[in-house]
Amino acid sequence: MKIRSVLKTVTAVALLSAWLAPTPALAAETKQNDADTYRLLNLFGDVFERVRADYVEKPTDQEMIEAAISGMLTSLDPHSSYMNAKSFKDMQVNTRGEFGGLGIRVSMEAGYVKVISPIDDTPASRAGIKPSDLITHLDGEQVQGLTLNQAVDKMRGKVGSDLKLTILRVGTKPFDVSITRAAIKIKSVRSKVEDKVGYVRITQFNEQTDVGLKKQMAKLKKDIGDDIQGYVLDLRNNPGGLLDQAVAVSNAFLSKGEIVSTRSRRAEDTQRYNARPGDLADNLPIVVLVNGGSASASEIVAGALQDHNRAVILGTKSFGKGSVQTIMPLPGHGAMRLTTARYYTPSGRSIQGKGIDPDIVVKQSRIEAVDAPKGRFEADLRNALDNGLKKDTKKKTKKPDDAKKNDDKASSAKPGDDKADVPQDYQLARALDLLRGVALFGARAVKTN
Repeated sequence: MKIRSVLKTVTAVALLSAWLAPTPALAAETKQNDADTYRLLNLFGDVFERVRADYVEKPTDQEMIEAAISGMLTSLDPHSSYMNAKSFKDMQVNTRGEFGGLGIRVSMEAGYVKVISPIDDTPASRAGIKPSDLITHLDGEQVQGLTLNQAVDKMRGKVGSDLKLTILRVGTKPFDVSITRAAIKIKSVRSKVEDKVGYVRITQFNEQTDVGLKKQMAKLKKDIGDDIQGYVLDLRNNPGGLLDQAVAVSNAFLSKGEIVSTRSRRAEDTQRYNARPGDLADNLPIVVLVNGGSASASEIVAGALQDHNRAVILGTKSFGKGSVQTIMPLPGHGAMRLTTARYYTPSGRSIQGKGIDPDIVVKQSRIEAVDAPKGRFEADLRNALDNGLKKDTKKKTKKPDDAKKNDDKASSAKPGDDKADVPQDYQLARALDLLRGVALFGARAVKTN
């Protein structure tokens, strides 16, 4: 039996099932498009048979059918795709938080692989890969012409093996980076104490995120105690992940109200996710850090906390991926990832293509100390008045020269001395300043009252 005949039979069965469906509108639409559907499937059958018979090298039927499915899906948007059995298995391992490769979250743009963000503490992160970098070649082979899954498969490989990436970055000429593949084990939530502020970093939203957040928050409360002034939630370069985990993280800091809604083609399929009572941060102030590498689930959390005035969003505009992908297993043939809806924040804002605008725009910067010329102060003037305090109670103040000596001492710190080699995170520093300012203002207000 010819392939075209098989396709006609399959289509006829599908159309018969649609005709038997209870929805009159769907049946009418199906009848109207019946002739066009048959004609286009006949075209596909003709092309399939011609390639099968005359192509210079004999392709397998599976390769051609999978390529056709992949082309159909990738032509819709950058995030819809077909996964063969191996790719589907790799994706399932990925969401559990452990996989092999370089440690990059990617999408496709203009035929190139676009970096959404490198994952913390991975070979890609250590090699200096940045969000929005375009990967044009893999080991000298052009990326254009490959599907996203094919490119990802090439980036994965034996642990310890090297891969040369050709990077196109705005403002620079294309350059090569050699990265050694490693087993990527993602700890999705980390934390540390910044004086009296709790810092929480979420690298991606996988199956471990909700549990990890609760553990790290409990640890911070124990380490800092009652003096805790607030929290910094760092979502920079977080490419997203599982929707239910984004909802769980948002719910951890919200006591009521909508978190996010998803709206698909059919109005009856709209879903809304609402917060339940309880605030893991005990109503303390929160600053959320975002940047161009914050995407999808990260934007859901930032948007929910922003719309409910629960947190101040600080940093730069987020990536703008506001679409929902549903994984649909195809028994015996992997699965397809299909875009089925869009995300909307509680206020009704669409994230897609727009991203989250921070409340306070702070670009990542490098801080350099500036040596100011020695000036004259009031105390240096001849016959300057004293401050009226008795000498025995007068506090000794540090003279400008003493301060300069200390500055010189600090600037001459050797590598390895007191974090001298650690560059300052400017955005985090501004977030900490903001939280400490809020805490100081609150404390003074209580004293005044």
